[in-house]
Amino acid sequence: MLDIVSFEEQIGYSFKDKILLKIALTHRSYLHEKERDPEITNHNERLEFLGDAVLELIVTEFLYADFPGSEEGYLTSLRAALVNYRNLGGIGKTLELETKMLLGRSEKGDPSADKLVLVANAMEALLGAIHLDGGYEPAKKFVQKYILPEIDHIIANKVYRDGKTEFQELVQRKLKVTPKYKIIESHGKDHEKLFVSGVFVGEKMVATGSGKSKQEAETLAAQEALKEMADQLKEEV
Repeated sequence: MLDIVSFEEQIGYSFKDKILLKIALTHRSYLHEKERDPEITNHNERLEFLGDAVLELIVTEFLYADFPGSEEGYLTSLRAALVNYRNLGGIGKTLELETKMLLGRSEKGDPSADKLVLVANAMEALLGAIHLDGGYEPAKKFVQKYILPEIDHIIANKVYRDGKTEFQELVQRKLKVTPKYKIIESHGKDHEKLFVSGVFVGEKMVATGSGKSKQEAETLAAQEALKEMADQLKEEV
């Protein structure tokens, strides 16, 4: 059971409309439960849609102001690293959102479900709820508190890098072949589908990556391949 007061203290925002907070943490599967909270008549996907847009705007404004002179491509890469499901899901886990979410029994008991995706979606929905309830400034404060601090880690560890381009250039220079990508698996319901991409050098699959889109999965597969083949490609690294 969600302790609303404690959670509001934790995130630093008190909702005027407490139902919005409940909806932000409600997965669609919960609405099929016979003994669900009668106050909750909707799930969090619309709030997630709103939160996604609000998050992108706040992050874009931050990067534009704090990285003067940086090229658009670099800023785009930093933004993608800040707002992708892995980063948001990791932050959401520190807030223990998974234990606070309202999930149906089928979703709770599904071992194949990627809970990181659910948590990332709930993070966006929570931001959307804050924006809807209190406006832009409280939403901005939430992003500044929980999401923007990740930028130092992202830059220090080069999480932002365009793995596909870097890997392709290295493999073409060193091995004289072009890496290929193939979606080898996808699972989850339509709204929470996760793609797994394999990256191949010749006939050999050298790494895999998973993401909420095929492009994200391929990029993460390339980043893993850079690590796996670091010794083989070390003259160019």
